[in-house]
Amino acid sequence: MSRLRITLAEDGVLLREGLAGLLDRFGHEVVASVGDGEALITAVAEHEPDIVVVDVRMPPGFTDEGLRAALALRASHPGLAVLVLSQYVEQTYAAELLDSDGGAGIGYLLKDRIGEVREFVDAVERVAEGHTVVDPEVVRQLLGLRRGPLSRLTPREREVLGLVAEGRSNAAIARALVVTEAAVSKHIAGILTKLDLPVAQDDHRRVLAVLAYLRGRPGGPEAERPRRPLRR
Repeated sequence: MSRLRITLAEDGVLLREGLAGLLDRFGHEVVASVGDGEALITAVAEHEPDIVVVDVRMPPGFTDEGLRAALALRASHPGLAVLVLSQYVEQTYAAELLDSDGGAGIGYLLKDRIGEVREFVDAVERVAEGHTVVDPEVVRQLLGLRRGPLSRLTPREREVLGLVAEGRSNAAIARALVVTEAAVSKHIAGILTKLDLPVAQDDHRRVLAVLAYLRGRPGGPEAERPRRPLRR
């Protein structure tokens, strides 16, 4: 894909510099590299990047400063792609982030995923293109919380559902499971029917519908959803 202009926000200097070097090696440009949420907001206003990569916990409180900055940027810069990194699975954080600005151009990854270099860079590129990318561990925990209609799914359908929720296309799912795209399409149609989710050809809308279901919010991405305040 074309060269991305990226703003990094990470308080750890070594990790920040390592990410900058990694992204540069894959042909992208880090236009700003900062260590706290306020500096991130300033850098975005100055450089207008294609995507922001930000840690959830940043100075001064190391709670949710990075997430708050990301949500503020999503509100003030519609269409800005944001990839959030977290040390642990924080379901509240993931839900708030995925609900922002319709969920387009959003990613939530655990920091462990950075070690899988090609997978991390691929996530950055996919989020910049407007896709939704969710860490597999987040998906597994969301699947574990839901019961009821999930019991209607076959083991293979549950496997496909998890890959859909991670933001993978039919082609990527087919490669992962070593099956045809036609077989994947058939599985997905069955899943959406069994879970009473809207059938959509658009990968992004399909991901949002599945994630809304897994978070216990029936009706998919278009449903009215009460906003839950972030922890203070």
